[in-house]
Amino acid sequence: MLRDRRLIEPIARIETDLPTKFGLPRQSGLVPALAARVVFEPTYRDPVAFRGLEGYSHIWLIWGFSRNGRDAWAATVKPPRLGGNRRMGVFATRSPYRPNALGLSSVRLDRIETGGPDGVVLHVSGADLMNGTPIYDVKPYLAFTDSHPDAVGGFADDVAGYALAVEFPAPLLDRIPADRREALIGLLRQDPRPAYIDDPDRRYGFNFLTFDVRFTVRDGVLTVVEIVDL
Repeated sequence: MLRDRRLIEPIARIETDLPTKFGLPRQSGLVPALAARVVFEPTYRDPVAFRGLEGYSHIWLIWGFSRNGRDAWAATVKPPRLGGNRRMGVFATRSPYRPNALGLSSVRLDRIETGGPDGVVLHVSGADLMNGTPIYDVKPYLAFTDSHPDAVGGFADDVAGYALAVEFPAPLLDRIPADRREALIGLLRQDPRPAYIDDPDRRYGFNFLTFDVRFTVRDGVLTVVEIVDL
């Protein structure tokens, strides 16, 4: 019986330090230090399928918005970086609320692990996916066709350089594993808050590893005020 090629299924899941949507980078590549593992389903662990992939520095991940909390799509959406109060056409954004809830991310391929209990595992960095996100395909990134240095980014260019200064008191930072600190600070610099909320007296928080990282934001400076064990 021929398989229905119209149907797609996850070939892998990604493992990251971010268990919830809140706090995720808004695009891939914004936090290069954020490491992740792509763990394949048993059916797709044949090492032959990965032959030649070691020669690439970057790959594309095609994945699913598995927890966007909404079944319907909308013709217009409110991009967070525009303050959450301006509507743009969904096809001019990377909103999860799309006709087909598919995402596309370019990530660095750091190494390929073989021989472990999970078979072939791709170690990547710079992903913008939450833990457990289904991966539908992996493709090599080709700089000579996929990179367009003269490309124009539309309204996204207006906010491309946005970042906060981060104050992270040493006693709190010391609670974070040393090899994860750069990634966490990178996430905080990207401003995890909902764009439509700007309350300098409000405490915000998001989950990272096994911690709830709580912070305030005032005059462009994010200050970490508490680290709570989950």
